[in-house]
Amino acid sequence: MAEIGHGGREIKERILDPVEAQKKIKGLPQVPIRSQLANEVIDIAYGWFTPLEGFMGKADADAVCKKMELSDGTVWSIPILFDMNNAEISDYGIKAGNSVLLTYQDNPMAIFEVEEIWDYDMDAMCQNVYGTADEKHPGVARTKRYKEKFLGGKVTLVNRPQINPPFEPYFIPPLEMRKRFKKRGWEAIVVHQTRNVPHTGHEWLMKGAWAQAYGGLPIEKPLVGVLVNAIIGEKRKGDYIDEAIILTQDELRKSGYFGDHNHLTSLTFWDMRYAGPKEAVFHACIRINLGLTHHMYGRDHAGVGDYYDPYEAHRLLQGIPKDKLNIVPVYSMNWLYCPHCGEITSEGLCNHKEEWQKFSGTLIRSIVMDGVKPPRLIFRPEVFDLVMECAEKFGFGSPFVTDEYLAKRTPVFSIPPLSA
Repeated sequence: MAEIGHGGREIKERILDPVEAQKKIKGLPQVPIRSQLANEVIDIAYGWFTPLEGFMGKADADAVCKKMELSDGTVWSIPILFDMNNAEISDYGIKAGNSVLLTYQDNPMAIFEVEEIWDYDMDAMCQNVYGTADEKHPGVARTKRYKEKFLGGKVTLVNRPQINPPFEPYFIPPLEMRKRFKKRGWEAIVVHQTRNVPHTGHEWLMKGAWAQAYGGLPIEKPLVGVLVNAIIGEKRKGDYIDEAIILTQDELRKSGYFGDHNHLTSLTFWDMRYAGPKEAVFHACIRINLGLTHHMYGRDHAGVGDYYDPYEAHRLLQGIPKDKLNIVPVYSMNWLYCPHCGEITSEGLCNHKEEWQKFSGTLIRSIVMDGVKPPRLIFRPEVFDLVMECAEKFGFGSPFVTDEYLAKRTPVFSIPPLSA
């Protein structure tokens, strides 16, 4: 039976077997690509980006920027673009109608059928997607680094990525993910989008969303699951290292704060755009393809700085008809710790405002940097211990991204030599 993803389109993996791949790539110009494009090739080929079959042409990109949808009317909020400069296009002899072989880490990765070469006003794109053209915004800065031309066309993987330790168990593409949900008997699955190590505020957000997702389901069996979907992509100095993010999220299950019957950890390759409300919609699109029925949205989802109102993503999502975005948003306010109540609570639930302690990212990071184990109501001890272990094992002494980590880390995935 076909698996139907976002936009009512069947999820298909665009991957050639090795023998066919060897034949197809003969004589093709080889074009090396950077990590962002390699991540997006994987997302396209395995179906994370359904209904996209490749990088966008101008009609789709223009519709996304102006109307938050593809040219066929499917909701989509972030342009997926392949950029090159004029000199590269000339040097590689690329023309519309030709195909090229995309390489990564000096090995064949994918065939790119170039259908269109086009350009766009980048200030207008930034204003429409991010609500600003200010280059202090990291998404704007990334977008304005694009080269002057874009290539649109279909992408087919010729070489499956080799997922490196400790990430192998967490690479679960859409078709495989849906099989796992069915095996568990989950009738509703709520996703926790993250790029952080979990503190107890995150844990209680997940537990609250899990409870909300039970609405309308029979209560006799544990039919609701929580999927932690960690975003793994380009790292900035000061971010948590990828290994700590993925392993500590799974530790909540291993240490019993969730169970095998209601919790699963996975990853998605994506370089965050920090587009706030527009990225919230994009996250919904890719999680529909993973088979999710519910999506958590907290305060300032995927935002940065003060570019967006804390609940702007909530309002944007509320305005999209269910038949256009077939996933149930689970909204939450700001979670915090109330020492008077002695529990995790939400803003406005109790009357001890003067005592509330917010889960500040800066505070949590300072706790981690100090290396002194905090109270378990702030950080689960097993999680904290694992953060420290990851710092030594993977982070060259730090749980946060440093220049040394960027230079020496083992890549999350590798593209091996292509063998028939």
